[in-house]
Amino acid sequence: MTLRSRLSPARQAAAASAAALLLAACGGGSPLSNPPDIQNPPGQSGQKLSFAYFQRCINPILLAQLTIRQNGQASIATCANNGCHDNSTGTGGALRLIGAAPDIANLTADLSARADEIRAAPIYVSFYSSQASTVIGAPTESRMLNKPMVRGTLHGGGLIFESADDPNAKVFAYWISHPMPVGQDEFGAAAANLFEGGDVANGNCLTQ
Repeated sequence: MTLRSRLSPARQAAAASAAALLLAACGGGSPLSNPPDIQNPPGQSGQKLSFAYFQRCINPILLAQLTIRQNGQASIATCANNGCHDNSTGTGGALRLIGAAPDIANLTADLSARADEIRAAPIYVSFYSSQASTVIGAPTESRMLNKPMVRGTLHGGGLIFESADDPNAKVFAYWISHPMPVGQDEFGAAAANLFEGGDVANGNCLTQ
């Protein structure tokens, strides 16, 4: 005999009501008070961002010596340094970067044949983590851009991009807002559209 079967119908109804109130108070049963109706953010289409654009345009910014402004003081550091987002020792949250990651040599428009090689390379850790810090197709919703701008969120590393007009911020925004077409992965040939003259290996990184 179960506990429920031993309860009178009146007590069963009271228990059910109490459980319903508890679930409502917890936002659908979550102890973290999440809203009962969870909606996916915009841009969740299963698309991927371009690895080629990350390698040529994004990763150099992550490894560059940048001016950081925090508490009225300016200093110089890289996003991938030990105290920030270094994959081994960084304390900067979910974004993990391989600071000394070399580029993959002989970049061409079609990287799909080398997918296994690239995914095993250190730089892919930086790519994968950076992509995971975005809402693909929606730069203004993406931590990858909002954090260094301190736009609607805190950033332990301080202010890095003073506005959306910062040249580096424009590179980040362009990458996030131009995912590969549905059906192409991060190595898709459509990456050519993100470079001047369609030249993945040598063309300038487009930003508009």
